[in-house]
Amino acid sequence: MGEHLHVTRDGHVATLTIQRPEKRNAMTVGMWADLPGVLAPLAEDPAVRVLVVTGAGPSFCAGADISDLLSGDDPADPMADVRRHNLAAQAALRDFPKPTLAMVRGHCIGGGVELATCCDLRFADRTAVFGVTPAKVGIVYTPSSTKALLDLVGPATTKYLLYSGELLDAGTALRTGLVDRLVDEADLEAEVRRFADVLASRSALTQRATKEVVAALTVGDDAEPVAAARYLETIAAGELAEGVRAFAERRPPRFPWPN
Repeated sequence: MGEHLHVTRDGHVATLTIQRPEKRNAMTVGMWADLPGVLAPLAEDPAVRVLVVTGAGPSFCAGADISDLLSGDDPADPMADVRRHNLAAQAALRDFPKPTLAMVRGHCIGGGVELATCCDLRFADRTAVFGVTPAKVGIVYTPSSTKALLDLVGPATTKYLLYSGELLDAGTALRTGLVDRLVDEADLEAEVRRFADVLASRSALTQRATKEVVAALTVGDDAEPVAAARYLETIAAGELAEGVRAFAERRPPRFPWPN
């Protein structure tokens, strides 16, 4: 477990909390390096059906710790270590095989936006502010991070954010597609938990198929083989039969996979 990356569990919902509130949960190079190892056992645990990602205190994540940006050993590329661990952390979160939900309040800046956009969905309260700030410090945003942003908000807003480094308030983030749900501050945690429980009650195979098909379509790959394989799996696992039977009997389904 990373020193500043804390995991709690409640039923089928795991919550990963970035816990460095005195620095608005800014991510050090060590925290980026630790994240894949924190996520791996949660990805493999069949009892975990949903992952919520959030920050301790009033902020989600204020980005990468600025003191790490020039700390590398190579003077020709002092950000090499940060970039390598950052990209590996993003990939681990983006490829997490179960639904992921970012719960955002306060600052969600730079690397915080990277973490949020690597999640499947983003719920925020009205204190949330979003910004992508490489133009303020002379950093070239990586293609994978740019694409994640582009897929959500389109080319114009991506350029607006990357060109200017200006912040978007929560309402604008909702309008542009960076946020999926905007909730009153007092209700955010309860609404995230309610929706996480909804996700945990649904077919895990359907959700995994959706995640894989969307990922394939997003990069222009053929999604048919993935969809066909998962469809046969739902039949073999009994999820399709249970879903149809539960619908006919007007009761919540009790999906058999995973146990």
